[in-house]
Amino acid sequence: MDWIQLNDIIKESKNILIISHINPDGDTLGSMCGLYSAIKDNFRKKAEMLLMSKCPATFDFLPYIEEAKHISEYDKSREYDLVINVDVASDSRMFDSSILFEKAKHTVNIDHHITNENYAELNFVVPSASSTGEVLYSLMSKMKWKISLQSAKCLYTAILTDTGAFRYGNTSSTALKIAGSLIDIGVVPTDIYKACYETSSKELVLFQAYCITNAVFSEDNKVAYISVYKKDMERFKVGEDCTEGLAEKLRAIKSVEIAFIVKQISSTSSKVSMRSERADISKICAKFGGGGHKLAAGCLIKACVKETVRRVLEEVNNLKL
Repeated sequence: MDWIQLNDIIKESKNILIISHINPDGDTLGSMCGLYSAIKDNFRKKAEMLLMSKCPATFDFLPYIEEAKHISEYDKSREYDLVINVDVASDSRMFDSSILFEKAKHTVNIDHHITNENYAELNFVVPSASSTGEVLYSLMSKMKWKISLQSAKCLYTAILTDTGAFRYGNTSSTALKIAGSLIDIGVVPTDIYKACYETSSKELVLFQAYCITNAVFSEDNKVAYISVYKKDMERFKVGEDCTEGLAEKLRAIKSVEIAFIVKQISSTSSKVSMRSERADISKICAKFGGGGHKLAAGCLIKACVKETVRRVLEEVNNLKL
């Protein structure tokens, strides 16, 4: 069985690297820190954690997050015994870290995105799972690993954030049972919830209010989108995670069936985050090299914001809402 093989590989590996995806969210960060903690507790080994982008301040409370390093701090010529990707839907989401992944003696892919192409030596991809945190908890249970309070906090954060605080359609009985088990270990739900959802700065609240005020609606208000430019982010003094939750706010409007955010990365590239009521938007994002879930997906498009909006709208209009 693959999970037995994973346990053996971790046991044999002298140097281990855990990689999170670009523009990290609570699932990839919680899974990364949770796995780091579990390896430390169960094997007396210190893995390394790699960030592709700056960690949002929201998740500074995660145990061991201070141990994570940015890709710019890594020696790209180094060869690891084991590299584990967590919540990385495709190999294209590794960007500069792909060289470290490809050089590794063993590679592991732990994820829950339906668009994942099982690109590693060992793949633990469960599309029916609420989050990568849920997949990871199931693996730890099968391998009979001890789950410490530190690991539990991380895994709970992963599940909480990817289910939208247990509000989204991916909130299954399994996810709730696992959350309950983590609470039994000692996780305090109110503490994690406050850290994830009730620590916004004044600047962020005002910025998001500005964005929503400038939202554009089309197709009889069935489609809504926001264009986010660097100049506005700088004016409001907000970080890269400033658009977190914006698409969900637009989707919450009664008439809206598809909502998306286009955020400027540079003059020639834009990040797209999409949310849907029932249309499969993962197919749209897949056309641009991205992916995700049926109702929540994203991609990076090599075009300016205006052109990216045009391309995404063209694909959305093809759905004939």
